[in-house]
Amino acid sequence: MHVLDKFSYCPVCGSRHFTENNDKSKRCEDCGFVYYLNPSSATVALIENTHGEILVVRRAKEPAKGTLDLPGGFCDIGETAEEGIIREVEEETGLHASRVEYLFSIPNLYIYSGMTIPTMDMFFRCTVNDISGMHAMDDAAAAMWIKKEDINPEEFGLMSIRKGIAAFISAPCNT
Repeated sequence: MHVLDKFSYCPVCGSRHFTENNDKSKRCEDCGFVYYLNPSSATVALIENTHGEILVVRRAKEPAKGTLDLPGGFCDIGETAEEGIIREVEEETGLHASRVEYLFSIPNLYIYSGMTIPTMDMFFRCTVNDISGMHAMDDAAAAMWIKKEDINPEEFGLMSIRKGIAAFISAPCNT
């Protein structure tokens, strides 16, 4: 289900004449207000240890429950992407990212409560100085280190993560 299908009334004037304008917006025929559905900001952490292994988590919740993932999640209101990835790494693994470096982004479609939510997933290389307190928390059922050569992108449940991990492990500077 397209998320805009859930919007039946104009949020400005309350009119029921709130109709599809195009695939990314709805328009009120009474007051002229146009609501645009823009992607939600999400962050993804690529964390390597001194052995060249990558930190992966197992998803504890739907969508794709039980599949591999990378630490990350949605940015909160008033939060930068950098602040968001630091918070998400800590919430899911107990680790503190002392440095974050933006790498690339991949658009994604995230299924939430039966609706398809467009996201913009921003990938960051994160530096963690102390890994001794690592443990799975929040949306992660497990956290583990995997050698790059043992990573199979098809084991990752979300399309953007599959693409991102494949790009990261195949990049010449990351092998």
